[in-house]
Amino acid sequence: MKHYVLISACPSGVASCFLAADKLSREASTKGIQLSVEVDSALTSERLEASVFDSADCVLVASETISSSLAERLEGLRVFKTSAQAILDNPAAVLDQAEENAQPLEASAKAPKVVAVTACPTGVAHTFMSAEALVEAGKSLGYGILVEKQGSAGAKDSLTAEQIAEADVVILATDIEVDTTRFAGKKVFRTSTGEALKKSESVLKRALTEGSELKAQAAAKTAIEKKKASGAYQHLLTGVSYMLPLVVAGGLIIALSFAFGINAFEQEGTLAAALMSIGGGSAFALMVPVLAGYIAFSIAERPGLAPGMIGGMLASTLGAGFLGGIIAGFIAGYSANGVKKAVRLPATMESLMPVLVIPLLSSLITGLLMIYVVGAPVKSIMDTMTAFLQSMNGTNALLLGALLGAMMAFDMGGPVNKAAYTFGVGLITSQTYGPMAAVMAAGMVPPLGLALATILAKKKFSKEELEGGKAAGILGLCFITEGAIPFAARDPLRVIPCSVAGSALTGAISMWMGIGLKAPHGGVFVMMIPEAISNVGGYAMAIALGTIVTGVVYSALRKNP
Repeated sequence: MKHYVLISACPSGVASCFLAADKLSREASTKGIQLSVEVDSALTSERLEASVFDSADCVLVASETISSSLAERLEGLRVFKTSAQAILDNPAAVLDQAEENAQPLEASAKAPKVVAVTACPTGVAHTFMSAEALVEAGKSLGYGILVEKQGSAGAKDSLTAEQIAEADVVILATDIEVDTTRFAGKKVFRTSTGEALKKSESVLKRALTEGSELKAQAAAKTAIEKKKASGAYQHLLTGVSYMLPLVVAGGLIIALSFAFGINAFEQEGTLAAALMSIGGGSAFALMVPVLAGYIAFSIAERPGLAPGMIGGMLASTLGAGFLGGIIAGFIAGYSANGVKKAVRLPATMESLMPVLVIPLLSSLITGLLMIYVVGAPVKSIMDTMTAFLQSMNGTNALLLGALLGAMMAFDMGGPVNKAAYTFGVGLITSQTYGPMAAVMAAGMVPPLGLALATILAKKKFSKEELEGGKAAGILGLCFITEGAIPFAARDPLRVIPCSVAGSALTGAISMWMGIGLKAPHGGVFVMMIPEAISNVGGYAMAIALGTIVTGVVYSALRKNP
């Protein structure tokens, strides 16, 4: 008696799995064929023993794709690929076709194995959402995929040397520089978290065809040449990503000190004074040096760190603020690169370059330029801008708030969004809190508005989108604008304008009301901290009005399925 095996895998249609298996079993019985069945669905995924496959004359796979793990189990066996629908339509024909057309599954037929690393400047939303999108796309395509998330709290699901060695390609979906030495010799494909999130299937397919081998020498050399092509924007984002924890921690600790009274910290020996010393005297004092240091680090690796931080500290003491820190970081990074190229030491003294020669000379260059060239004019610019922003009211405040709000919603975590956010964060260091309030409020509106739309017009959304609306609402409350991206990817021509309209309104109201925010992150949870927001009621109203505009307009414009 012939022995066939059916593997029925229909994740999106559980009933189809069992109906197809039952129908084929009855047809096989009439033909005198013994049929063993393995159903892989949301309800069950019990595997057949290896001995069952050893005695099989043919294996029928009723699935869109053959995953890498399944391909390993079936290697060398006669395999016929079909579908649950084909079995339901004509099981006898499927058995006949399997007998005639089944072919041994070669190693080349195995599904590709992919490993990826995701990392965004803040290490929060884009890092994890792009990783999830790649995993889902990999499942859909039948690829084996593992993703390492380099988040703000460190690497999660770190790739092992064995996993990297087995991979056909490495995808680096990163907006900041990551260490690539462990991928030397592998086929590597570079992209951004945004593209990995929005075009995940395309990224996986392109990685296999367009990826190129990372030479050991290229992977090992320092960032001086490796990062030349990444551009000023990416260097800036790297600095911001390292500065952000200091801004968040410092801002919230300062807000806690204000809970004892606005001027309570002036009394020495009190808890309020201790909190202000931690937040304002230490965390905030380190912000500009860390920003400058890690911009330089992004450009020149470790040799750029010392001159960058020195330049950032000088920017702070000279009153040049975050603009001076940004300039200092670039001066330090590129001067470190220049010193490395210009200075040549004997081989016996080469080890002195990264620990003595480069830091010393680049620190002198950076420091002298900051003191004699950059400091005074940038301080003048910062003082003028700070005074203007602090005195801003009426139409000017409305326009600035609307502009910042629109930028936050325009690309939902992309370069335009990050530019507005960096502007708001930078001004916190100058005790200018209005733009940050507008930026965070506006950034919450797109996901909250779309969540509202799924409630107002339930019939216009699929079940999957309704579930996505719930997730978007939670992400919006946490100030994760990227929660709106799944909706924007499906319907950009309606979602983006509706989101921009709501966010612009929220930003304008926030600035017009003169609301200030001392913490650059936290969403609605910051409202629970006394004095973190200067007008909690007005702030909540601004967010609510923007959310209503986005939700109502989009629910009206959305077409019925």
